Amino acid sequence: MHLFTRLCGLIALVAASVSTHAGTPEQAALEQFHQSIKVGYNTLTTETSTLLRAASAYCEEPTTNHRKALNKGWLDAFLAWQAVRFVNFGPVENNNLAWQFQFWPDPKNLIARKAKTILKAEAPVTSNLIEQSGVAVQGFPMIEFLLFDEQQSIGQDALPAPRSCELLIKVAEHVNHNTEALASQWSDFRPHYLANALYQETTLKAGMTALEILEERRLAQPMGLRGNGRRNPYIADAWRSGNSLKAAKAGVAGLQNHFLPGLTTLLDARGESSLASRIRAQFNKVADNFPAADAPMQTLLGDDDRFRALQGLYVDVSQLATLVNDEAAVALGVIRGFNSSDGD
Repeated sequence: MHLFTRLCGLIALVAASVSTHAGTPEQAALEQFHQSIKVGYNTLTTETSTLLRAASAYCEEPTTNHRKALNKGWLDAFLAWQAVRFVNFGPVENNNLAWQFQFWPDPKNLIARKAKTILKAEAPVTSNLIEQSGVAVQGFPMIEFLLFDEQQSIGQDALPAPRSCELLIKVAEHVNHNTEALASQWSDFRPHYLANALYQETTLKAGMTALEILEERRLAQPMGLRGNGRRNPYIADAWRSGNSLKAAKAGVAGLQNHFLPGLTTLLDARGESSLASRIRAQFNKVADNFPAADAPMQTLLGDDDRFRALQGLYVDVSQLATLVNDEAAVALGVIRGFNSSDGD
């Protein structure tokens, strides 16, 4: 949790700076959104740099300590991505960057298929190969496969096999390069973002869509509350590493840090301070009541007692989504299409 402790401190400094220099509430909100997301992108860049160094160190000297550092490096970087994953506009749209960071959902297990194809091929694993192999190869899920997939870990290509190490390092390089580009492009995007009032609604819709996806795809579908009614941990993201819930919790923390301050600034300006307070309280309730976030989703889905705790979390998230996507949307005049998370 040290990553998010540092991040919260940085966000507080950003908020103080914005409140000092901003003009109208709308301008203040845009400043809050942009500056806070910038902090998130910079944090992501720092963590992917650490991941790349850890991957190189492990493949050079595959000790137990280096492997622990590599696993931690992946998780810290992946969670840093979750914190800004809700941003679905601006530079992250360039070259399908969001998909490059995280190819999900993956109903056809394309990540495993692509990995096996590359590992069995004879062509050198180069940066050009990664760029040409598609988004299923280029991001955090591919590294997760190499680190945590059960079948992969017992095969002849298991890390630290030379070719798997080559793939690991090249994907880590690709992710780090993309985060550096994203952070730089977001900074350059600032004048356009602040000058265009439409980005207020765009940013609000991005946060609202993220809550929809959390409720429907990251919780309801694996829990069997949608579709065929069967519990299925394998349709959640980060299932190989057992970090589905930890990732969801990091996404909530990201919304609290990067989305909530601007949202409540706008609500306060519309005379909706009571609603803003209720939303803050519900965000805190969701964050505080994540059931066993360190446990794999499969563990909670397989035990009825623990599943009830997961149901409680789902209810909390649903109530938060109602407050933000219904009540706040109406208060701020945000018009949203039906089920806007479709096709995400």
